[in-house]
Amino acid sequence: MNNIAILASGSGTNAENIVKYFKGHPNISIRLIATENPKAYVIERAKKLNIEHYIFSISELKNGSLLNKLKLLNIDFIVLAGFLKLVPSDFVNAYKNRIVNIHPALLPKYGGKGMFGMNVHKAVIENHEKESGISIHFVSSNYDEGNIIFQAKCKVDLNDTPDSLASKVHKLEYLHYPAIIEKVILKHQQ
Repeated sequence: MNNIAILASGSGTNAENIVKYFKGHPNISIRLIATENPKAYVIERAKKLNIEHYIFSISELKNGSLLNKLKLLNIDFIVLAGFLKLVPSDFVNAYKNRIVNIHPALLPKYGGKGMFGMNVHKAVIENHEKESGISIHFVSSNYDEGNIIFQAKCKVDLNDTPDSLASKVHKLEYLHYPAIIEKVILKHQQ
């Protein structure tokens, strides 16, 4: 069994979608949902889904305590689902090509520190892009610079607002992220 830990900072819609996708999966199990934000709604989602949850401090993220906890829980893969903190290099090294993230734009454009959520969609619209989408990538020690695994596109219409574009991008996230996670994990097993 491949055990996954999901790291999230916000409401957890992607985390919930991933948990539901893998429910009853013969090879993949969501073992933990962890957050650095004690007010994140993802905690309530974890409770409703009967998934163990853990609230950690930034110092636990940086000093290796969280990494040790994940190892004790036999976590094989880490999935970032709206996790907004930079993943330390010791995590990246310990889980080389086993930490996956999703970004709400077509990287390498609109990536990096501060480029998350509505900030991304506003920038895409302000720059009159004709398309946007999602990028699923491995995590490196820098924001949004890991190798891209998969991208899906959507059209940016002239009348799109950041909210309407976010809705289009969320649909792509829900459709593709769990399936790509599954492919990455199963390919890693080979």
